[in-house]
Amino acid sequence: MTEPEKQTTLLTFTVPDGYRERERLDVYLTGFIQNATRAKVQKGIKEGLVRVNGGVASRPSQPIQPGDEIVCTLLKAPPMDILPEEIPLDIRFEDDHLLVVNKPAGMVVHPAYGHRSGTLVHALLHHVGGGPILVDTSGDADGESGVDDDGDADEETGLSTINAAPRFEGDMALRPGIIHRLDKDTSGLLVVAKHDLAHVGLSRQFAQRSTRRYYLAILWGLPEPSKGTIRTDLARDIRDRRKMAAVAEGKGKHAVTHYEVLEPFGYTSLARFRLETGRTHQIRVHAQYIGHSIFGDPVYDGDRVRFGRDEGQRKTFYRNLFEALPRQALHAASLGFRHPVTGEELDFEAELPPDMEHVLDRLRSFDLVRQ
Repeated sequence: MTEPEKQTTLLTFTVPDGYRERERLDVYLTGFIQNATRAKVQKGIKEGLVRVNGGVASRPSQPIQPGDEIVCTLLKAPPMDILPEEIPLDIRFEDDHLLVVNKPAGMVVHPAYGHRSGTLVHALLHHVGGGPILVDTSGDADGESGVDDDGDADEETGLSTINAAPRFEGDMALRPGIIHRLDKDTSGLLVVAKHDLAHVGLSRQFAQRSTRRYYLAILWGLPEPSKGTIRTDLARDIRDRRKMAAVAEGKGKHAVTHYEVLEPFGYTSLARFRLETGRTHQIRVHAQYIGHSIFGDPVYDGDRVRFGRDEGQRKTFYRNLFEALPRQALHAASLGFRHPVTGEELDFEAELPPDMEHVLDRLRSFDLVRQ
């Protein structure tokens, strides 16, 4: 029996005219291909799967030039099973239509490439008594991917299936029940739909910006003014596709974040953020944009001493805090919305997790102004 032909997909990148970094080909592509590692990119280049300006790339170290067109051939991922997993959940509300979960830091919301188990969705399937989900990511005759549910998907899984299937060719992310996301290392409140009617009603509120979402964050420095609104367009960073960046108007998706400083600590502060829009990494990017990165954020320049001296007692103090909180100090503290079936207005709050509380206690007790 012959092996089935491997299915592939093509990704095309054009290096911007203003690009001046002259990075290696493997470094450039690692930043642009979702979930790629440099070792895998190097392997693909050596196997002849990358073409630059029509010719097969000669070596991983080949420098990138403005205007280069790069085409990568990627093997398409196999179908992914989502099996229920018995993982403890902090459920703050539940009825027949939805549930509200307080997600811990370190938990990925939904399965995707590199996260095939241990996600919030795996835990939710077990909690609601749902069966396994098999999604065929290879596409059918019409080029569409879908959920293999053998009947009424809502009843089989116990979660809505509107977002269950991949959104585009090669997408590995599966999102049954998921209305909105939190980053892996952001803790706090999420609402999850149990059936499609609830999903539609909740999604409409997020789209109309009528939900009430507040986050608490520890920031580097003291924003001036202490209360305000940040408005930018956000898009993928042209230098690293794993990051987002504030871009010129019309070059990305409009993002609006309201902030207020609650407690100043000298060189850091506790702030509250309210999301008007919900873009990827929105608060983290906007905090960096105004010069006050979130404490501990390894992606947006928050995991180093940003204000004051980085030496002696202060250096030791902050290094200890980075070890106690090896993530961004960001928590989705409150969530409010109208119940999509009963019409009742619901509001929930989640206390700060222990690692953020510890850092705040230390900041309050350490006289930063005189250090």
